[in-house]
Amino acid sequence: MVTAYVALGSNQGDRRAHLRSAVAGLPGVQRVSGIYETDPVGGPAQEPFLNCVVELETSLGPHELLARCQQLEEAADRVRDVRWGPRTLDIDILLYDDVEVATHDLHIPHPRMAERRFVLRPLADLAPDRCPPGWEERLPADGVHRVDDL
Repeated sequence: MVTAYVALGSNQGDRRAHLRSAVAGLPGVQRVSGIYETDPVGGPAQEPFLNCVVELETSLGPHELLARCQQLEEAADRVRDVRWGPRTLDIDILLYDDVEVATHDLHIPHPRMAERRFVLRPLADLAPDRCPPGWEERLPADGVHRVDDL
C-alpha cells in the first residue's frame, strides 16, 4: 500500500456533486481537504473552480491510478477540447509516496504543483510537510479561499 495525493477540480455543472462523486469512486480514501473556490489559471475566460485534495491508501500502481482517475473524469462527461478550459471534473495525481514517474502520459510529482496555490492550499490541509517550503509567501493568496468541507 502507498499513500497518494490527488487534486480534484470542477467548474461546470454541479461542481460539488462532481467532487463528491469522484471522491466516492477513488480507491482507499483516507481524508479529504476542505473545498476551496479558486479563480481559473490560464486558458479562456471561465467560471471559478471548486478544488480539493484527497489522500489515498492504495495498492494500485501509478498508471492504474491514472486510469481510474480518467474513468472518473469520463463518467463526469469531461470534455478535453480546450487546454486548461472549463471542465466538469479534473483529477491530477500529485504525489505517490516518494515515487517519481516521468512517462509520456504521467509525471509524478505533478510538474506544476509547486506553482499552484489552488493545489497547495488544500494539500496543506492534509500534508503540510509535502508542500514546498515558503510556498505561502511566494504564491499570491488572492483568488483562493476556503468555502466548505465536502
